[in-house]
Amino acid sequence: MGSCISAIGIANPEKRVTQQQAYDFMVDAFSLSADHAQRLKHIYEGSGIDYRHTVVDDFGAGRADYTFFEPTPDLEPFVTTQKRLLLYQEKGIQIAVKAAQQCLAGYEEGIVGQITHLVTVSCTGMYAPGIDIDLVEQLGLARTTERICINFMGCYGAINGLKTADYICRANPKAKVLVVSVELCTLHFQKHNTLDNWVANSLFADGAAAALVENSANNTGDKPRLELSSFYSEFMPESRNEMGWFVGNTGFEMKLTSKVSKQIKKHIKGVTERMLDKVSLTTQDVGTYAIHPGGKKILEAVEEALQLPEETNAYAYEVLRQYGNMSSATILFVLQKIMHAGKLANPNLVSFAFGPGLTVEGMVLKMQ
Repeated sequence: MGSCISAIGIANPEKRVTQQQAYDFMVDAFSLSADHAQRLKHIYEGSGIDYRHTVVDDFGAGRADYTFFEPTPDLEPFVTTQKRLLLYQEKGIQIAVKAAQQCLAGYEEGIVGQITHLVTVSCTGMYAPGIDIDLVEQLGLARTTERICINFMGCYGAINGLKTADYICRANPKAKVLVVSVELCTLHFQKHNTLDNWVANSLFADGAAAALVENSANNTGDKPRLELSSFYSEFMPESRNEMGWFVGNTGFEMKLTSKVSKQIKKHIKGVTERMLDKVSLTTQDVGTYAIHPGGKKILEAVEEALQLPEETNAYAYEVLRQYGNMSSATILFVLQKIMHAGKLANPNLVSFAFGPGLTVEGMVLKMQ
């Protein structure tokens, strides 16, 4: 017997900015000329994003009101990695707890005491004792809860979190695994005036999501659940330089070239066919897709390569529009929308997320 996702909860920081507010901040921060400001405007208008959440109050504020960045013309001295990670330690746990509480809200109070394992996922910050210990204490989990931390794997990290939970539940049918992803991407704003930074700053946002994974035979809920049928992982070594995530002196630095969507478009059809072959399915057997909305171009690249109508991936577009790219947490936001929509006419579901490598992590799920 396999495992299933029984519930998903989501949470975001209170501060919500429009894409126009984010654009205005970037024009000012980069001190852009009129020509460059117009080029940047095209990127923001074509992003497919309307709103994003952030733990940095300076976004959407006037320079005189900055409290995180220096209110100087060039933002110097620029925010150190240490200052950024101190804010991660303060704010990350707050939204992680909210996501976990929402995930477990539909269960009887005793569910907290039944959690046997905790898997945390993040690529935007870390500390020790870490967010795993903080979650155990603030949620009231048992101190004997087994903990696994998945760090620095990028946007596909949550799929590895679910994969880990699946392995645990298959090995121990009585296990109940709480997977919590928390990403504060906007902490790592970089002001180098490059196209990579323009694109990254137009996409990334903050959020957290939590999923309860159980052995299907011991599922305790009565709502629709997602059976975890199979996982698949493949990376493209010829594309390893197209995406990267590096620790610098002033935060984590993103490398994201324009070739990412092209490489995904080139390879995703073969990856999909090999993944589905593991469970004796074809693309004709799949009714819904949950693709990580790393950006509008990535969603379009997958659709073109697989010849999908846009509506098959509608949930990803909605998450992108409302929240932006929250790195690893984003795919759980998409799956949460699918679960809340209820039963599907075709229960077979395919999900992908992408990250450094260039890596494709995939799942085949089934709505029950």
